[in-house]
Amino acid sequence: MSDYLHKTIPNLKPFSYERHHDSHFINQRWVLVNGISNKKSIYTFKEDNILEISQKDNVIQTSWNINIQNIFSIETEDGLITVKAYFKDDDILVLNNQNKDEFALYINTSKYDVELNSIEDINTFLKEKYKKKVSTIIYDHEFYYIEQSKEYGPFTVETLAEKVKSGEISAYCFVKDVNEYDYSKRMRIEDLIKEL
Repeated sequence: MSDYLHKTIPNLKPFSYERHHDSHFINQRWVLVNGISNKKSIYTFKEDNILEISQKDNVIQTSWNINIQNIFSIETEDGLITVKAYFKDDDILVLNNQNKDEFALYINTSKYDVELNSIEDINTFLKEKYKKKVSTIIYDHEFYYIEQSKEYGPFTVETLAEKVKSGEISAYCFVKDVNEYDYSKRMRIEDLIKEL
């Protein structure tokens, strides 16, 4: 993965054919974020290596292939491009161009009753999506927190909120879910408390 992509969008998971192809990739409506203000494009990767690109009333059919290293070849109006695919989560796909420091960002709208037609629509969608995700995480998990280079926990969010209220810990301590390996998501206790 290029350093540029890694710095711009951290915590990407590489495309895995077994894990992603059928459930997350094929027949999903991927809205291209790049250039959405000028022209909305929806990419649908179909079986038999058919790629449908929809723009307003125009549908273009082209092709795509994947090799054993999970590298994609996609035929576009600009010619054949080679990309590696990454997922930020189930709804965000990144195709990283292998020949340039460029990437395309897509949002999967297949499971949502939402129209993404502008940057404002995308910002609203992502804000709501992650707000729901944080709310779900809060009630389903416990968290570790780190203070003065020492890790404590795991604790529920309610317990962390009580510790903050009593002055025992700072609301600015970083937290991580019990299933995470590190604090790279940069979430703080105050971020969790806001969702209570």
